Amino acid sequence: MNTFPTPPPRSMIRLTTVELRRLTARRLTVIGVLGVLAITALLLVATWIDAKPPSEAEQRQSQAQFETAHQYWEEHAEEDRARCAEEWQKQPDPKPALDEMCNYPEPRIDDFGKPRAVFAESMPELLLGSSYLLLFAAFLIGASFLGAEFSTGAIGNWLTFEPRRLRVYGSKLLAAAIGLAPVAAAVLAILTLGTYLIVDQLGDTSSTTGKVWGDLTATAGRAVLLIAVGAALGGVVGLLLRHTAAAIGVAMGYLVLIEGVFAGFLNKAQPWLVKLNFDAFVRHDTTYYVNECSTGDDGSYLCTGIEKTLSFEHGASYLGILTVVLVLLGGAVFYRRDVNS
Repeated sequence: MNTFPTPPPRSMIRLTTVELRRLTARRLTVIGVLGVLAITALLLVATWIDAKPPSEAEQRQSQAQFETAHQYWEEHAEEDRARCAEEWQKQPDPKPALDEMCNYPEPRIDDFGKPRAVFAESMPELLLGSSYLLLFAAFLIGASFLGAEFSTGAIGNWLTFEPRRLRVYGSKLLAAAIGLAPVAAAVLAILTLGTYLIVDQLGDTSSTTGKVWGDLTATAGRAVLLIAVGAALGGVVGLLLRHTAAAIGVAMGYLVLIEGVFAGFLNKAQPWLVKLNFDAFVRHDTTYYVNECSTGDDGSYLCTGIEKTLSFEHGASYLGILTVVLVLLGGAVFYRRDVNS
């Protein structure tokens, strides 16, 4: 009877190191990172174009528009305010406050023409938007990392060298998370520094205080953490579906059907969708709107958008529970299922 020698035990650190080398050597990983860097460069170019000051002709046009609007305000503001107050009296309840509905502030030159780029105002949204891109890239790379091993059958060969499945599973998820975290940190750092240098030359950075830098650093740090988690969860989905294309299809289907269509029809369900909880965690609280509708005394049906806040704690709890559930599910399936079926 032929026997095979039992392979020597391998530590999690050694297994994770091996998986990291395999991850960085994959073609899709290299292509994905290069693609993210290319898009980051395009974002910086777009920032430069957006921050460019208006031409002299545009400035003259804005000045003329301001002078016309200011003259009209001086001549007709009181008349318009009185007419608006009469219309306000006729509005059915509930109605907005009088000062809110009939507010005619004096025009300012800053209200006309292209607004000046302000780093402290634009950078938080740019960080959040770029985090979506990095999350999708990390999910794709993580899904491919595990999905390809099942579709090619390579996972069966690897288990002959390291039969302890949970260690293999854990090392692959750790490698995906650890491998993508520095990439995300580097990209966000390049984007932040590049945007600051551009706006410093073409716009306004005077309001960039130490607190602003601290908030931006904290936002980027939270984004990097979720991007690393996204890479690991991409691996879990790739493992469950056993194919990279299937994992991408599920992700795109969720974004289109759930985050797009479903959220549009049932906006009160927004606190239970991934995107809003991602925003709440990265931004440390976020806001959203729900429609509150009622029938007026005259039978009219009115809907008003009510602003609500989704807290950081809600986002952290939601994403934490989702991560734990998916990781445990993936571990249970990998531990019990035949890798060759």
